[in-house]
Amino acid sequence: MGLIREPKNVDFTVQSKPWTEEELHDFRILMNELKLKNTKRKIRSVPTKKEV
Repeated sequence: MGLIREPKNVDFTVQSKPWTEEELHDFRILMNELKLKNTKRKIRSVPTKKEV
């Protein structure tokens, strides 16, 4: 594959806006909920066969 050049008058570089405190707070709450949900799934273990 070759190098793709940027067309004239088109800028592909994007600077993201910083998050507001409210957005950051909501994101942290969401991430904590997802982490708790995922850890609950990991706790369940597959039953092992008992040795005779």
